[in-house]
Amino acid sequence: MSPFFEFGIKDIIDILLVAALLYYIYKVMKASGSIKVFSGILVFILLWLVVTQVLAMKLLGSIFNTLMNVGVLALIIIFQDDIRRFLFTLGSHRHFSAIAGFFSGKKKKRYDHEEIMPIIMACFSMSKRKEGALIVIERNIPLDDIINTGDVINADINQRLIENIFFKNSPLHDGAMIIRNNKIKAAGCILPVSHDLNIPKDLGLRHRAAMGVSQESDAHTIIVSEETGAISVAYQGKLYLRLSGEELESLLTKNI
Repeated sequence: MSPFFEFGIKDIIDILLVAALLYYIYKVMKASGSIKVFSGILVFILLWLVVTQVLAMKLLGSIFNTLMNVGVLALIIIFQDDIRRFLFTLGSHRHFSAIAGFFSGKKKKRYDHEEIMPIIMACFSMSKRKEGALIVIERNIPLDDIINTGDVINADINQRLIENIFFKNSPLHDGAMIIRNNKIKAAGCILPVSHDLNIPKDLGLRHRAAMGVSQESDAHTIIVSEETGAISVAYQGKLYLRLSGEELESLLTKNI
């Protein structure tokens, strides 16, 4: 029998794994707005396979091989943020993170009811007055790069302090507040903006910034809309919109 027809279980698993990997890469590229680049890469790979494997063209094949070798390095440089996001998403999956936590002995940071209530009360107070706010609650992945873009405060969490920082005339109200280890670590911080095309167009820059940091870390990011007063949370690349007080507390204290 020809080797071409020797098709077994291992080949089926191989095809399914490649298909799953391509689909996952497709989702990451789509979220970052690079789907056309992804399509172009697939077309180039198909041409390379046809030229080198099917048609066996030596000269054109050598040119394609050279482009492939250089292209891999170029893609790593161009898409370093997307690759980082891909690896983070893979590592933050609950099964993988549970295994890593078991071997490292580290436990996930979790905020209880008493720690989170001043933040919730401040958010709903600002919501009634339609004062915009952006609060990032750090968990396991450090946000030092983001903290360095703002002003370090290192103060205890306090409802009035949070409201004063986001008061419309405050010099820090336009940036994000970072909460670390039950402390207001910094304010006026700059967040990376997400270019996810699936974010509703009626949502503003605060929501895109919240999505950006949620795609690069495991932080909870609370958004208070200046236009509607609605309270939302961005977490692990997902937006939870128009939350009630109970929903907000449940989401922030959930040990995911």
